Amino acid sequence: MRPGSRSLLLPTPLSLSLPLSLPLRALVLLCLAPCCQAVQAENVTVLEGGTAQISCRLQKYDGSIVVIQNPRRQTLFFNGTRALKDDRFQMVLFTPRLVRITLTNVSVSDEGGYFCQLYTDDTHHQVATLSVSVPPDTPTVEVRQEAVEGGEVELTCLSPRSKPPATLRWIRDRREIPGVVSQQENGKTVSVSSTIRLPVERKDNGAAVSCEASHPALGGQKRVRHYRLDVHFAPTVRIIPPPGILREGDSLSLTCSITGNPLPRDVQWTRINDTLPERAEISGPTLQVSRLSQSHNGTYLCQAQNNYGRAADHYTLLVYENVSVTTMVLPSSHHATSHHATSHPITLLITPSYAPDPRDPGAVIETHSAVPYAVIGGVLALLVFTIICVLIITIWCSVRQKGSYLTHEASGLDEHGEVQEAFLNGNDASQGKKEYLL
Repeated sequence: MRPGSRSLLLPTPLSLSLPLSLPLRALVLLCLAPCCQAVQAENVTVLEGGTAQISCRLQKYDGSIVVIQNPRRQTLFFNGTRALKDDRFQMVLFTPRLVRITLTNVSVSDEGGYFCQLYTDDTHHQVATLSVSVPPDTPTVEVRQEAVEGGEVELTCLSPRSKPPATLRWIRDRREIPGVVSQQENGKTVSVSSTIRLPVERKDNGAAVSCEASHPALGGQKRVRHYRLDVHFAPTVRIIPPPGILREGDSLSLTCSITGNPLPRDVQWTRINDTLPERAEISGPTLQVSRLSQSHNGTYLCQAQNNYGRAADHYTLLVYENVSVTTMVLPSSHHATSHHATSHPITLLITPSYAPDPRDPGAVIETHSAVPYAVIGGVLALLVFTIICVLIITIWCSVRQKGSYLTHEASGLDEHGEVQEAFLNGNDASQGKKEYLL
């Protein structure tokens, strides 16, 4: 048969050469005919959106007709002349040994076998298979329902399109969380999802979890989606008390510290069994009262709420009274005739015997001013001890002095008796007296 006869047009080999910069590039040489075969083709894989090079290597080419067809058996080029109006295909080389075309912006719809046909006395053909790899985009994280304190949250990581299917992993605190994986085919691509369920408390609010997608086309890299848990919980309220003691004329500033998710927007300040003072000013969570007086005493309440609960805290205000006392300074006795008594006003602070409880700044407990009484008691004890010591020493000295007197008196009587006895006995007496004198 002559090569010019269209009735003899049969599929001929096509060589597809798609250059890849991927480590997964596979180049397979297809040579199905014996050594005399006139056509060779190559299988290749290319990334979606890339450019493929399709090559037909010719042997013993004698100028016969060369036809290149796509997987749908549409003729792309006839002896180097464009036959299909698709600008993505370009003839870049046509020689007796090599015919090469390029395909830009490759999509999965371009996959399949490309035919290269050589018409000689014996028709030769070869088929090259084009494979398109689709790496996954960064996965998304979906939450089926709100996470509430004390409940569970269900998270789904979704990679909607990849080829071959992507591998998904959940990570929290550098540990993998096993998930339930499912796949769904979407034409030539695959949708992959992984679902986990986590128990949550308020401490988990803001905790980070990550979903990683890996794929052969990514060359060891990963597409990661980070997600922070959004745990809803009821508010907590704490009033920050002012430092020190408040006296008449001072200013009061109370701040209501609030936590919660969602954070309460409205904060309510009230005074139990009474209205707020006329000079009270509320600015967000802060209550301010200027020029305090004892009429402002009472228990102040801060309240806040959201969709998950309500909370409140109280603070008991005690304003200490300032009392002015006039004292009289009297002159000394030796100046009494020349000076008059003068008075000086002295302001004394009389504080009630109450003090705030350090464990609860809003509470008040009764205390006793033990320091002055302790000092007075110590002085009195020292004075009594001194008096007792003086009395003991005095008595001891008196007793000792009296005992010494009695001893000397008894000694005198003994000497007088001896002298009288010596006088009555004559010489013996003089000898006795001598002995006494000695």
